Amino acid sequence: MKRKWGMLVAAFLALSILAGCGGQSKAPASGGGSSDLPAQVQKIKDAGVLRVGVKEDVPKFGYLDPTKNVHEGMEIDLAKRIAKEIFGDESKVQFTGVNAKTRGPALDNGEIDLVIATFTITEERKNSWNFSDPYFTDNVGFLVLADSGITSWKDLNGKTIGVAQSASTRKALTEQAEKDGIKVDFLEFATYPEIKAALDSRRIDAFSVDQSILWGYKDDKNVMLPDKFAPQEYGIASKKSNTELAEYVNNIIKGMKETGELDQLYEKWGLK
Repeated sequence: MKRKWGMLVAAFLALSILAGCGGQSKAPASGGGSSDLPAQVQKIKDAGVLRVGVKEDVPKFGYLDPTKNVHEGMEIDLAKRIAKEIFGDESKVQFTGVNAKTRGPALDNGEIDLVIATFTITEERKNSWNFSDPYFTDNVGFLVLADSGITSWKDLNGKTIGVAQSASTRKALTEQAEKDGIKVDFLEFATYPEIKAALDSRRIDAFSVDQSILWGYKDDKNVMLPDKFAPQEYGIASKKSNTELAEYVNNIIKGMKETGELDQLYEKWGLK
């Protein structure tokens, strides 16, 4: 009897030791299970901040309010949402102002992790960067001076259109002009305020970019033409080699679409 009792005690002790070892191996990692993050996302978490390139001159999307020195807009909220997913804290995001010409190089040289800056998805651009599913769709439109006498796209035949450097607008309008048998000239500018100033001073006859951007520059001196072309789908861009980060971000966008969170952002910023 004593022998059987001793064997039972020994077996119990052995099981206790094994259970203890197993418990230690399954203990949660510090930071709330960060070991479950893809390596490229974990690298961002370890750095302590998500670096995002955003527009600073596009009201409702990405705008740096000069009176408060605060970034605001739908795309700013998207960046904060991704930061919250990674860190559990939406404030851990660092914004860098970019434009159509600088956003791609800023990704390539590692200055930023993501671009959320009215970046239109095109097949050509997919060869250089990763893009999420679209989070917004728009069309190319036109602002003209109210007293210009221009009332339609075809009235721009022989006129000069102001566009942003490296934007997809020029290509889209060139193709449309060839299709419609008209001729237009272009002047390129680094920023949207520069294009608006050129319109106000009559250096150009029309300011063309996505309509949602144009509405931020609409005033009592200009009008929006009814014509619109070339649907523009905006996506969140990442460096081509950062495929894990791209997939992680895309899953967030998919989830926001499914839950209606993306629709709430449209409503918040008056985009629908």
